[in-house]
Amino acid sequence: MAEDRKAALVRITGRVQGVCFRAWTHDEAQRLGLCGWVRNERDGSVTALIAGPVAAVDTMLRRLSEGPPGASVSTVASEDASSIHAPAGFQITH
Repeated sequence: MAEDRKAALVRITGRVQGVCFRAWTHDEAQRLGLCGWVRNERDGSVTALIAGPVAAVDTMLRRLSEGPPGASVSTVASEDASSIHAPAGFQITH
């Protein structure tokens, strides 16, 4: 990944399912021009792969800490994901 680009694999915990977190993440990522995906996990968390310009990824990471109305985010843990191929655009997966 180029120096001005970044990718992060993110796990978000708290009240993040049943509050439109995936749809909100999708919309925010598209607004920021990011690629990747978001999905619910069986343990009640949400996982997302976000990739794009460093500033946009950093902004998205801050936004994920807040989440949509109705969400109550406990933690946002991210790790470098530059070795993971992000799809074009941003998708909600299952």
